[in-house]
Amino acid sequence: MRKSILSIMLLFVISLTAGAQKFALIDTEYIFKKIPAYQRANEQMQQATKKYQNEVEVLAKEAQKMFQDYQSKASGLSASQKTKKEDEIVAKEKAAAELKRKYFGPEGELAKMRDRLITPIQDDIYEAVKAISESHGYSMIMDRASASGIIFATPRIDISDLVLRRLGYSN
Repeated sequence: MRKSILSIMLLFVISLTAGAQKFALIDTEYIFKKIPAYQRANEQMQQATKKYQNEVEVLAKEAQKMFQDYQSKASGLSASQKTKKEDEIVAKEKAAAELKRKYFGPEGELAKMRDRLITPIQDDIYEAVKAISESHGYSMIMDRASASGIIFATPRIDISDLVLRRLGYSN
C-alpha cells in the first residue's frame, strides 16, 4: 500500500514538472521572407553565385575544347608537342578547379560573403529568440523550417511573428 501511494505521488510530481515546460516553434523561412535585408543579401548571393559559376564554366569549357583539339590533332604531333599540349590542358583544368575552390570552397568568396551578409541577420534572429525564450519561460524553441520531424504543431505555439516584432519588423 505504501509503495502504491509513493508511486502515485511520484507520477503526480512528474506530470506536474512535465506540464510546466513550455515549448514554442519558429519558422525561419517565414522570418527571412519578412526581413528586407535578408532578401537583399540573398539576391546578392545568387548574383555572385551565377557570376562565379559562369567564370568557372568558361575555364572548364576552354579546357574541354583544348582537349578535343588535342585529340583531333594528336596523330600529327611529335612526342614533345603532345607532352606540351597535355601539360597545357592539365594546367587549364587545374586553373578551373582552383577558381572553383576560390569561389565555392569553405574559405571561398561565397563563404566570406555569407559570413558578411547573412550571418549577422541569423545572429540577430538567434538573439531575439533567446530573449523571447528567457522572458516567456520557454524550455525549448524549435525551427519548423529545419525540423523535418515535426509533422504537425498547433499555430498557437508558433512565435515567428513575435520574433519579427522583437527585431523591429511588424506584419
